[in-house]
Amino acid sequence: MFSLKNVLYFPAGLGVLANMFLLSFYIFLVLGHRPKLTDLISCQLTFIHLMMVLTAGDIWLTDLFASVNIENDFKCKATFYTSRVMRGLSICTTCLLSVVQAVTISPSTSSLAKFKQKLKKYMIYAFFCIWSFNIFLSSNRIFYVGAYTNVSETSQMKVTKSCSHLPMNYMIRGVILTVATSRDVFLVGVMVTASTYMVITLLRHQRQCKHLHSNSQLRASPEKRATLAILLLVVFFVVMYWVDLIISTTSFLLWRYDPVILTVQKFAMSVYPTVTSLVQISFDNRIIIMLKNLQSKCHHICF
Repeated sequence: MFSLKNVLYFPAGLGVLANMFLLSFYIFLVLGHRPKLTDLISCQLTFIHLMMVLTAGDIWLTDLFASVNIENDFKCKATFYTSRVMRGLSICTTCLLSVVQAVTISPSTSSLAKFKQKLKKYMIYAFFCIWSFNIFLSSNRIFYVGAYTNVSETSQMKVTKSCSHLPMNYMIRGVILTVATSRDVFLVGVMVTASTYMVITLLRHQRQCKHLHSNSQLRASPEKRATLAILLLVVFFVVMYWVDLIISTTSFLLWRYDPVILTVQKFAMSVYPTVTSLVQISFDNRIIIMLKNLQSKCHHICF
């Protein structure tokens, strides 16, 4: 398992660097310019993904807690609780981003157009509800996760070398699983619906542009690039989400974690925030222009 765990370090390390760069960029936009509404959401999403990389797979926090000599029980509760909160925030914020982008690109004749002016007004309430709901929903991790011991080995579900899920009443387990799954299925459904609407809107817009301009004049607008980036994020999220959901639900119901399957789950949870940050960087013209300017300045200084 040592070699398998080493596989997790590359996407995790790349994810930390990419998300830290992206977070610095969005903070600069929010503080120094008039940010778009999607920039505010993307800034929060980038922070969430950075925390996901740090907590997913028990990679970085294990070494951190070990260096400061913190007890295993606190380490397990803090790591698993933070990881679960960030996972919930990720699906909620990604869903919010896709809905806001769908409203933003909707034509003036659409029924969604009337919500454009109201988005900023209610965004702070949306953030508050999303954080409050996920912090409360994941609170069971504080009570039902702890350090692994050999005293009651049959009732504990060992997840990592030092952490395990503690025994849980079947009724409580069913309620938690039902609420979490219902939330995820609903939000994935909203994301798929918003993504389908964006694809239809983009195709209609492209057809209209072809009638008005020659093919040589057609270029991808910033709105189109942002929409394509969000579509990629949603598609990749749905794929990674189902991998995580199937593994988590099966292990939870069987009350058993296979080490290899657990490594696959950790890899999926590390790859998703890494790939999303790289997609956001690749599709944002502002970042590309900034990097090109930095490259030209460095070339000027060196030569």
